[in-house]
Amino acid sequence: MSAPYQTSLDLRTPETAEGDAAKGLKDAKEALGFVPNMYGAMANSPGVLTTYQHGYAKLRQESGFSAQEQEVVFLTISVANDCGYCRAAHGTIADNMSKVPREVTDAILAGKPAPDDKLGALQRFVQVMFDTRGKPEPSDVEAFKVAGFSERHVLEVILALAVKTLSNYTNHIFHTTVDDAFAGRS
Repeated sequence: MSAPYQTSLDLRTPETAEGDAAKGLKDAKEALGFVPNMYGAMANSPGVLTTYQHGYAKLRQESGFSAQEQEVVFLTISVANDCGYCRAAHGTIADNMSKVPREVTDAILAGKPAPDDKLGALQRFVQVMFDTRGKPEPSDVEAFKVAGFSERHVLEVILALAVKTLSNYTNHIFHTTVDDAFAGRS
């Protein structure tokens, strides 16, 4: 088997990005203190970066998922897509910002069931949505709802899948180097 494709495009900076992507990188630098390598990669297509940033912000602000639940969703998808960059980034965010119990984060990163009833049910449902390409069985949705989630949350999982597809696939073709800020979980 040959090595996966790697693009020849360079990471963009706020100075080298075009249009909305330049603004997106400037905003990221202002908010985070640095431009994540993933954003620099995505900025090669202003539509990819701005769509990602918009969807990510909407999920963070309006999904109805707690900060811990958001990280379970993002980590589950990133593991399923085998994205080392996003595993490291969301593992770091889970540990340091969202305060996901370490044993839950460790289990998800190891591809094992989360040792928490509600977060485990969320992880299972996200995996079902990933595996079935958005075609869960009624029993899958019912189990998700019994765990305390709603049909609206099903749509929010779809949003997360879309956002993570943008980031995970970009990282795949760029072989994005994990930023020092996330290196503790790489």
